[in-house]
This record gives sequence, structure tokens and C-alpha cells, in this order.
Amino acid sequence: MATGSGSFTRRSLLGAGLAAAGTFALAGCTKSPLAAGLVGSALNPDQLVFWNLFGGGDGSRMQEMEAGYSKLHGGAGSLQATTFAWGNPYYSKLTLATVGNKPPDVAIAHLTRAKPLYAGNILEPITDADLASVGLTASDFNQKAWAAQQTNGNTIAIPLDTHPLVMFYNQDVCGKAGLLDAGGKLKPLDGLDTFEKALAAVSKVTGGTAITVANVSETATPWRVFWMLYNQHKDATPFLADNGSKISVNEAAFNDVLGRIQTWVKNGWLNKGLDYAGSQTQMFAGKAGFYLQGEWEITTAQSIKGLTFGMVPVPQLYDKPAAQADSHTFVLPRKNRTPGQRKQAMEFIKTMLDQSQTWAMGGHVPAYLPTLDSAAYKKLEPQADYVSAAKDAVYDDPAWYGGSGSTFENTVGAQMALVQQLSLSPQGALKAIKDQLNVYLNTPSPL
Repeated sequence: MATGSGSFTRRSLLGAGLAAAGTFALAGCTKSPLAAGLVGSALNPDQLVFWNLFGGGDGSRMQEMEAGYSKLHGGAGSLQATTFAWGNPYYSKLTLATVGNKPPDVAIAHLTRAKPLYAGNILEPITDADLASVGLTASDFNQKAWAAQQTNGNTIAIPLDTHPLVMFYNQDVCGKAGLLDAGGKLKPLDGLDTFEKALAAVSKVTGGTAITVANVSETATPWRVFWMLYNQHKDATPFLADNGSKISVNEAAFNDVLGRIQTWVKNGWLNKGLDYAGSQTQMFAGKAGFYLQGEWEITTAQSIKGLTFGMVPVPQLYDKPAAQADSHTFVLPRKNRTPGQRKQAMEFIKTMLDQSQTWAMGGHVPAYLPTLDSAAYKKLEPQADYVSAAKDAVYDDPAWYGGSGSTFENTVGAQMALVQQLSLSPQGALKAIKDQLNVYLNTPSPL
């Protein structure tokens, strides 16, 4: 998922990203393999080349893990790590580099973006023999994430984490609202009636807003909140079918969920309009009790002096548990490899998985079970309090224009933001979504 806060690069359309992909803005690196090829300089055949899209706290933790690999495998010259801008620009560069026979040895991809890359012949499958070469098997991973990446019987990606949408809560506000147990943890709030009574109680404490969801200059969060609640609904169907060529959303459930969101706004419980930073600030400052966002914002919350907060899976409000999520995964871009180079790539992945505790410090739920099941991870607070969300993860439907930071997310999320702003009815939003997605439904994948 996603580790940024709604920047422009997360909103670029795929076509624009491909058109602009000739400009390779690098960060935190020396020289990329693609740049080296362009200027004619030699590549080090013994050096593993790794591309990722991690900034902020995730970027710092990834650099620490990269240093751990280098220490074990020959020092600083053993690894060349390059960080690119989040979203479509990154995936455009990865695609063009692979088509141009200059891909990295290993790359990061969101699970929801790995599927169209694989369908476009950009990624190589990872065999059981590859896994066994470094002592890995499918049973070493969270089975929800593992099953989600399986495509036509092939392993196309190795999950590093699951990053679900979760609910942050301000302990001071929730305590005053009578919502904490004797240990200071949030009481269970499953069920619409229970949850809405909690919103009303928090609203009395704050004198206004009870829960915040970013929806101004932000499209990812409105989509994630909808997708989570929609998939809790008994009538939920895939939003997209046939690899993105059809819209198959259940319209009654769609209208029910977005209508409920509008009711919360009209009741004064949910904000009508807040940008990404503003939605955080309300909860952090005690002007709201709850805040819905990806667990990666744990780093931001921990940096706020005097804030006491917790994190839990978003309550089950409808008929079944569901948590909107994606996973960061390791992928092998298609290239000619010797057996030794293939083993080197797998050793890199295994070394990074072995450092999953470092990655978990930033909020992401480890997909690697030896870390997830460890005593050290279970002691992490509040990470251990929302780990169950990974078991209920619901990923976006496969489509060449879909996934995290995608055209689909930008288009659909924008309409859902307008619903929350009371500028559009649920029915109007669905009509606009159908109209705007029509061109993508009828366009073959460009990959």
C-alpha cells in the first residue's frame, strides 16, 4: 500500500505515466541499471540490483534491511538499491526497463499491481525449486496473501507484508466516551448499532466529529473505506469482472454502504471534507475519537508528543469480516538469468524476509510467519492489536488499470469523496463511475 500521503505521483494516469517515463527521477541511489545502460557505462555482474518505491519511515526501514543484506553478502558493493516515485511512475519505469532488457534483478510490487504486470509478461513465475533453494515453502506465508498472488497456478510474487486499512483511536477521547476496557483498550464495536452508538458518544465528547476519513485531494482513502464496508456486506460481488472488462458491483450494496456514509456526515459524526493531513490532525488533537487509514500512519501517530492512541481492525459493521488491504511483494522482472543469478535473487528475498521484524516496526503486518508468530512480534504494541485484519484482507479486483495508486482508484475514489462531501448521491456516483471507466473497460491492456 501505500506509504505516502496522497501525493501527485499517486494520482497520475497510466497513460501519462508511460508518456513521461523517459524522465527517471532517482532518489537515495547511486546509479540505476537503466541509467547505466542509457549512458553506456558498465554494470557490475556480481551486484544485485533492487528497485523499490518506499519513502518516509518505510524508506528508512528498507535501507536498514538493505544494509543487513550487504553485511551478509559482501559489503556495500553487493547491492545497488534504487527508490522511485510511488504509484504509476514506478510501475511505468519497471515496465519500460523490462521491455528494454534492463530490469532490476528484484523489485517491489504491490500485489494488486503484480497481477497485470505478470499478465503483460513483465514478471517471471517463481518456482517451488526457487523457494526451496533458500529454504522457503508456501506454508511459510500468510495464506490470504499467498493465495491472492497465485495466478493460473503460478507463484508470481513473494509477499513481504499485508497492509490493511485499520481504525486508530484516541484513548483520551474514547475513555471519556466510556469506550475503553479496564486495560485501556477499545471495547469491541462490531455491528452497526453498537458502532453508531459509539460515534454518538464520541461526538458528545468532542462536540462534533467522531471519526475522520480523508476525502479532499485524496482518492485512495474513500475507495479503501468503501471497499472494506462493501465487502462486509452479504450481497457484495466483485466490483470488476473478467480482468477489468466489466463492472459487476452489486448496486444495492453499493448504495447501502455509501448511503450509510452520507448519514454519518449528516449526523455530524463523520467529516464532510478533510484532506489527508487534516484527517489525521483531528484525531491526534482530540477533536475526533477515530481515524480510518492504513496502518503505516503508526509512525506519524507515534511522533505526536502527548498523544495516547491505539489501533484495531475496523469493526465488522455488516454481515462478515473484511479489511481492505494490499501487500508489498518481491517480484522477479523477466530477464535472462544464470542459475547463480537466480539463486542470488532468492537469497536477497530470503534475507529481507528474515528482517521482517524491522519492517513490522512501521506498522505493516508481516506475511512471513516465522516473524508473525514470534514472541518478539507479539510484544509489539499496538501492532499486535490489529494483526487479525491481515486474515480478513480483501484485495482489489484484477484489472490492467487497477490496484494501489491506479487509474481505477483515482477515478472511483474521486466519486466516493464527492458522496462524503454531500455533493453527489450514491446513485449519481455510480453513474459517473460507469461513464468514466467505460474507456478502460473497452481498452485492451497496453502491457
